[in-house]
Amino acid sequence: MSAAVTAVRTRAVAIPAWVWLAGIVVASATVRIALAHRLVAPWIMVDELVYSELAKSFAAHGSFLVRGVPSHGYGFVYPVLIAPAWRLFESVPDAYAAAKAINSVVMSLAAVPAYFLARRVLQPASSLVAAALTVMVPSMLYTGTLMTENAFYPLFVTCVLALVLVLERPTAPRQLVLLGLCALAYVTRQQAIALVPAALCAPLLYAPRRLRSFAVLYGVVAGGVLLALVATLARGRSPLSLLGAYRAAVSGSYSVGGVLHFVLYHLAEIDLYLGVLPFAALVALWLAPGRARAFAAATLAVFVFFLLEVAAFASQTSVDKIEERNLFYVAPLALVALFMLPRPRRATLAAGAVAGVLPVFVDFPRFINTAAVADTFALLPWWWVQDHWITIGQVRWAALAVSLAAAAAFVVWPARYLLALPVLVAVYFVLTTLVVENGRHGIHQASLGKLWAGIRDPHANWIDRAVGPHASVAILRDASTTDETVWENEFFNRSVRTVLFHGVGRVPDPLPESRLAGQHVDYALAHDVVGTPVAADPAIGVTLFRVDGPLIVPTRVTGVYPDSWSGRHVTYVRRPCTGGTLNVTLGSDATLFPRPQVVVTGDRRIVVPPTGTTTASLPLRPTGRGVCTVAFAVPHTKVPGHGDERALGVHFLSFDYER
Repeated sequence: MSAAVTAVRTRAVAIPAWVWLAGIVVASATVRIALAHRLVAPWIMVDELVYSELAKSFAAHGSFLVRGVPSHGYGFVYPVLIAPAWRLFESVPDAYAAAKAINSVVMSLAAVPAYFLARRVLQPASSLVAAALTVMVPSMLYTGTLMTENAFYPLFVTCVLALVLVLERPTAPRQLVLLGLCALAYVTRQQAIALVPAALCAPLLYAPRRLRSFAVLYGVVAGGVLLALVATLARGRSPLSLLGAYRAAVSGSYSVGGVLHFVLYHLAEIDLYLGVLPFAALVALWLAPGRARAFAAATLAVFVFFLLEVAAFASQTSVDKIEERNLFYVAPLALVALFMLPRPRRATLAAGAVAGVLPVFVDFPRFINTAAVADTFALLPWWWVQDHWITIGQVRWAALAVSLAAAAAFVVWPARYLLALPVLVAVYFVLTTLVVENGRHGIHQASLGKLWAGIRDPHANWIDRAVGPHASVAILRDASTTDETVWENEFFNRSVRTVLFHGVGRVPDPLPESRLAGQHVDYALAHDVVGTPVAADPAIGVTLFRVDGPLIVPTRVTGVYPDSWSGRHVTYVRRPCTGGTLNVTLGSDATLFPRPQVVVTGDRRIVVPPTGTTTASLPLRPTGRGVCTVAFAVPHTKVPGHGDERALGVHFLSFDYER
């Protein structure tokens, strides 16, 4: 057996490292393509819709438009990367699958810079394992989403590699390459602006007495910052616009104490995300860098500035969640550190203690919620544990017990078996990935739910199939239109060009929309407009109409407040109208009306129970002018008080016209 093992090891060593590295990338891309296929629709909204629109626009005419409006608030590198999918495939479901395949290849390429980063401090075999672990992290599941994480992950690792090379030998070409990579990372994802202060501070940590060697780095950064500020001010924009979506990290209202709390939350969560062992190894390296001083200085500077940036952003009241999705990029730094031996005993003990205790500071009851599905993968296994075995209040202590056990293993594991630790980390990553991908609260279910909420037709591109991808369709959003109906139909159908809104205030959709004002349209996707029905998704309640003229909503309802409460009188008018049926859904509120309410229309009395809803079907009879009118009266109303002085009757939840 020993001879056989020796023979296998000899043959493995004889294979060039680049072959193993290529195999890692190919294997990772293959697995990711298979898993990405299970995500049937975009579900991180509106981000995925935005990047698909930018890619579609660039593929069509080389510009970056969202709903026909120029968009400059998003990085353009990622849309360019996936644009070929929309160029090659006219069918959006096919283009979507191709874009996810591109994601799988691009994100798997993170193994390449991870390998060369590891080679600065490790032997080839250990470097290859570190590269493999880099593409096993749970966040590789983002290959199934149209998000910048796919492009930024390999770019981030490449930037860290360039920074280590600059610290080792600070030649002018190396410093310029580093700055060029940072600029490329910035136009991919504006979060990369944190790389600039990290690059400036790393030499201070590594060689404070040789800062003149980094004159090119400091000079170009100073000049670039000055030029960017002048250009931004000249265009009439705030300098904070350079941060893109991350301007909230400095422009929002927050407290130092709040940011420090989120620093602790993110430290504890990334420790948990990594499985404790790699994080402990990275902390031990920072405490006693030994011969890996350049690697330690670069990784510490990058980690600290990214942590501060993400924590400040997450501490905003409008965010208030652990943004692991913005911090997981640091994982390869810890995975490389896991292989760095020997470790001084004191550093090992201190790092193990820190890594073992940190997870207790995660506020699990606060952060285990639906927001974690998209942003905080490390919490999903604990959500699964809470579903099956323990209460939410016990999760903190269960996590502490597991992390302390892992930290103890890190400290006392026999030196001759230390290479088994990466195996434990790999198993942990696989188990976490399984729960995140296929668990009850996993991303597969999230994707299915988004599609189900927006499209029920068996063909997601049902609009294109009905009128062709080159037609012009407007989606009309009204009070009963869900966001998913708009976003999913817009995503899967090239023919959807614009979104209009009617009968509601400005909706929270951050993308460009216009108020309905009789615009001329060819086709309209709506609940009810004047036109000829072409196709429908009846389970969602929307119909595709051929309009070929001004878009007109034939119904008008008066007497109903925006929150669906009525007063004493409600009137429904449809013009033009040739007859049909009006299905009206009514509801009440037991706290205000403990007894059934009565709604009178014509000679009919509709009883509305205190709880639940009731639906009444009423015939529509046109007058000589082609107008149908239904008048409702609510004999009994009540003023709720507490600042609300309206006389309320019942909830008119929906008016559905049936031809």
